Amino acid sequence: MANVSWVVRPFSELSSLELYQILQLRINVFMLEQECLYDECDNKDLKGKHLMGLIDGNVVAYARLLPPNISYVDASIGRVVVNPNSRHLKLGTVLMREAISSVRKDFPSEIIRISAQAHLQGFYENVGFVRVSEEPYLEDNIPHVEMELK
Repeated sequence: MANVSWVVRPFSELSSLELYQILQLRINVFMLEQECLYDECDNKDLKGKHLMGLIDGNVVAYARLLPPNISYVDASIGRVVVNPNSRHLKLGTVLMREAISSVRKDFPSEIIRISAQAHLQGFYENVGFVRVSEEPYLEDNIPHVEMELK
């Protein structure tokens, strides 16, 4: 497997190139590939940390780590994404484990809450999340379920 380095930075410490690559990856996957129009620059980035999986200085995997009271009362992980050109590396589980570990360092006793695309429920269950919403709900025209990790 390729050598991936995992880096977590608050927004203020992201380089302009890192920020550009993060936004490019999120826009390319969520807005273009998944055809979702939504408020990508929602100001939450300013309050969170940013987990990047880097290969040769390029962001190939990413997750946004938010403290409590930003998206939810609980801490949360969102914008979980792997570059389409790197999906063959199967980085999703490692990305989520790194994200959980990083959130736990800052908020050891907090529940971690996510809004997961419904078709990925099993993936998130495999890293310890449990579905807590009764029915799927539409978020950006994609069925989602609320999940938590205690």
